[in-house]
Amino acid sequence: MPLTIRDFEGDWRIEREIDDRTFHGTGMLQGTASFTRNGEALHYLESGILRFATEPPMTTRRCYRWIKTESGADVQFDDGRPFHSVDLSRTRPQASHDCPPDRYDVTYDFGQWPVWSLHWIVKGPRKDYSMTTWFRRG
Repeated sequence: MPLTIRDFEGDWRIEREIDDRTFHGTGMLQGTASFTRNGEALHYLESGILRFATEPPMTTRRCYRWIKTESGADVQFDDGRPFHSVDLSRTRPQASHDCPPDRYDVTYDFGQWPVWSLHWIVKGPRKDYSMTTWFRRG
């Protein structure tokens, strides 16, 4: 059964692994994410502590908007700029975001719902990392 953006509503625990081949090495983030309804859209707020072996721990925060579409959601930055679209009718949808000179490619994995993940591959002249985030109801 396909998901809808309402299936994401609520609180999630997140764990993120980052393999930064340019600067920091391997990093881990632990934190929380919440999807809060705003009409037909969801507001996404994430916060956590990011740790790399070579750096002091950092507090992080991200905000996005998920705008309902026929097959899923258009994901926007908090200021309304487009980021990418996610097709919630698929188990492993893929999307891309070009931010010249960098490219961001993402694969969502809903195959073990309600545990799900995002896997990003980011390439650019000064960027070369992969990042996987796992979401579990919190």
